[in-house]
Amino acid sequence: MAGAREYEARTAALLEPVTAQFGCEIYDVEYVKEGSGYYLRCYIDKLGGVNINDCENVSRALSDKLDEEDFIEGAYILEVSSPGLGRALKKDSHLKKSIGEAVELKTYRPIDKCKEFSGVLKAFDKDTVTISIEEKDMVFQRSDVALIRLALDF
Repeated sequence: MAGAREYEARTAALLEPVTAQFGCEIYDVEYVKEGSGYYLRCYIDKLGGVNINDCENVSRALSDKLDEEDFIEGAYILEVSSPGLGRALKKDSHLKKSIGEAVELKTYRPIDKCKEFSGVLKAFDKDTVTISIEEKDMVFQRSDVALIRLALDF
């Protein structure tokens, strides 16, 4: 059986022209097991945000392409949606677009007796993420970061 990363990469390749056709872009693609089922989730975005019609159009076109290629073994549920307001910032491109935005950051282990931090994303590189918390910059090793996402209320 092929792995989740291969399914995600092949789906993204099929999804690229579909999103372009409908004026959207790929935010993320993930293939995950939840409970007894598998989900292929495609998150799309565009300037001003996506709506239900964007998701429906992309979903129908992508579903047809996935049926033609038929490279995913077994049953799965296809979901196409917006990444949401509190979107996870998983990729460098997500971080780059979010510089200056309020974020929530969670770490795997406590740092100064805390695992959750809120501040403004200031900078990042391949090893670190810097957020400003009450006018003080804190630098986190990316290997210590469990999750970073846009803050809903800051």
